[in-house]
Amino acid sequence: MKCLSYNFFSVIGNQLRWKIIKKLYKSDMTVSEICVSLEEEQSKVSHSLKVLLDCNVVFSRRDGKNVIYSLNKKTIKPLVKIVNQHTKDFCKNKCCKKEVKK
Repeated sequence: MKCLSYNFFSVIGNQLRWKIIKKLYKSDMTVSEICVSLEEEQSKVSHSLKVLLDCNVVFSRRDGKNVIYSLNKKTIKPLVKIVNQHTKDFCKNKCCKKEVKK
């Protein structure tokens, strides 16, 4: 997948992918741990992780039989922090606070 700057927001703007990013913001996790914590099917989580990996939003490393996923700490972790602060400061009772239904 070619990562053009305008496509970047569609990559991170998907609801499931954003939930994965938020989980990985807190700690590195395996796909199984992500599935359990989000109560999502493994196939959906794996597909979303593939998209995030393709644009270097997340990285993976092998630990024995497990694959551990981590957030790109150089660029994505600071971006999440900025988005969280923006939402807290400027999105009171507006679109940023609404939960999108599945």
